[in-house]
Amino acid sequence: MCGLVGFVNYEKDNSNEKDTLILMNNTITKRGPDELGYYINSHVAFGHRRLIVRDPKGGKQPMIAKYSYGEYAIVYNGQIYNTDELRKKLNDENVTLDSYSDTEILLKSFITFGKDIIKTLNGIFAFAIWDSRKEELFICRDHFGVKPFFYTQVNNNFIFGSEIKALFAHPQVEKILDGQGISELFGIGPAHTLGTTIFKNIYELKPAHFGIYNRSGLHIERYWKLESKEQNDNLPQTCEHLKFLLNDAITKQLVSDVPLCTFLSGGLDSSIISKFASDYCKNNNLAPLQTYSIDYVDNDKNFVKSDFQPNSDNYYINLMNNVLYNTHHNIVIDTPELATYLEDAVIARDIPGMADIDSSLLLFCKNAKNEMTVALTGECADEIFGGYPWFFREDALNSNTFPWSIAITERQNLLNTSISSKVNLKEYIDFRYKESLNEVEILDTDSPQTAEKRKISYLTLYWFMQTLLDRSDRMAMYSGFELRVPFCDYRLAQYVWNIPWEMKALNGREKGLLRYVCRDFLPDEIIDRKKSPYPKTHNPTYTKKVKEMLTSVMDNKNAPINNLLNRQYILDIINTDGKAFSRPWFGQLMTGPQLMAYLYQVNYWLEKYNPKIEI
Repeated sequence: MCGLVGFVNYEKDNSNEKDTLILMNNTITKRGPDELGYYINSHVAFGHRRLIVRDPKGGKQPMIAKYSYGEYAIVYNGQIYNTDELRKKLNDENVTLDSYSDTEILLKSFITFGKDIIKTLNGIFAFAIWDSRKEELFICRDHFGVKPFFYTQVNNNFIFGSEIKALFAHPQVEKILDGQGISELFGIGPAHTLGTTIFKNIYELKPAHFGIYNRSGLHIERYWKLESKEQNDNLPQTCEHLKFLLNDAITKQLVSDVPLCTFLSGGLDSSIISKFASDYCKNNNLAPLQTYSIDYVDNDKNFVKSDFQPNSDNYYINLMNNVLYNTHHNIVIDTPELATYLEDAVIARDIPGMADIDSSLLLFCKNAKNEMTVALTGECADEIFGGYPWFFREDALNSNTFPWSIAITERQNLLNTSISSKVNLKEYIDFRYKESLNEVEILDTDSPQTAEKRKISYLTLYWFMQTLLDRSDRMAMYSGFELRVPFCDYRLAQYVWNIPWEMKALNGREKGLLRYVCRDFLPDEIIDRKKSPYPKTHNPTYTKKVKEMLTSVMDNKNAPINNLLNRQYILDIINTDGKAFSRPWFGQLMTGPQLMAYLYQVNYWLEKYNPKIEI
């Protein structure tokens, strides 16, 4: 895992822009603490920061391949899981390989087979390749956007990087927040519309897209999408194929030259990942799997049951430890740390995010990094298999908006009057909601339930899941730590997409089919456990702490948050411990204390990034 930056300009000599390239590269040091490198010539400049995971000597970047007719250079962030298959293809073509790194495999596969090779890649990746003969830049991002890629075009420059802060290190790039950005931040946020950011003229390469930049400009195409098609496998056939896909995805992602672990919460998803990984270690005579869990000081005393968080994790983690070939580690986070790292979480994301839902993961990865470098997580199973309550609740299904973000009126009221009179959040949200639904392919053969669930599944995959993937990448990479997401394997997602809802929700349960598939190798209590999300703190001292932090901000009437938001509404939120905002900000995890923490993050972000506001 790594970070990349660069720019292309055909109108001037980039060889004189090394200082700018260094500034950009320095902003992403945390993504790659192990090595750095540069490639620069008259038209292109590449910078790279490396987190060593595979082939320490052979995977240095930028990697250059020289030929009599010219050269290719690559900067790459990610992991290609099917390198063995690609290596065989290259061997069949008598291509010389100097290492076993996936970077070289990717570069030489592109050189040998052209851009169509991306349709065969299985992994998480974002990369840029410069072809000196064509004087052309090729950029690409993985199927679900696990790895980030941002870009902008200004004054004949095409500028890109793994994080937005890298673009702002280029002197030509401005930080501007316009009406659309405000709508994204306060109407959609912490989710975002694919391809956009909250900053004017700053874009992301969409998942499953590639781009070609040359003297004619930028051309972007989609290379993959979920395809709706009739699937006639019966239940036994479906189960067998799912077991194969799960095993293949998980074992492929266990490849690493550095210490690797799994995150284990005792929930269904992390238990599945840990069981397959544990069996792999045992069957191959490897050391026991290292597993990690997170908890919070005094959470056992303060846990509050809800529909979205019905039980705590510790009992179930112990159940799994009894059946795994593993060594388990429990990381306990204290309240002051959670609050303190709210600021780091903003810097990691470059935008206000999910409050302590972010800072807790950042701290989890920071602590795990003391012994590990790579972790496999159960992220994305709920999106792929239909695990959230909104797949089943009629009020959510009939909400005519994103069901995890229904507090539209409250969000509008949070804007101050000068902004609110110019920005209509509901209109913007409605536009994005309908735009997404128009992309869903419904089959004539779909049952009414399957058709309905395709829509909510699509929204969940391309909005809610993207938010969590962004969170995973930024919070982990801030500590030079790699998170892998086997449930996000595009082959698994494609197969499950076409399983009829009646089978997917077997026995009327969320993720019913997944539970059924795993019943023969997981404890019944794990199989039957109701979905419980990423654990958050229930310690009242956290509410007290973030209330104090936000109060301190609002004591300053010149605080920048007043330029955007309704000061009196924020004071009401403080005085009621968040209850004045009557519905959760996002999903069910961002309630009272998380909302106050989020508002603190907004003000901190305005201070640190100081965007120019254009309405």
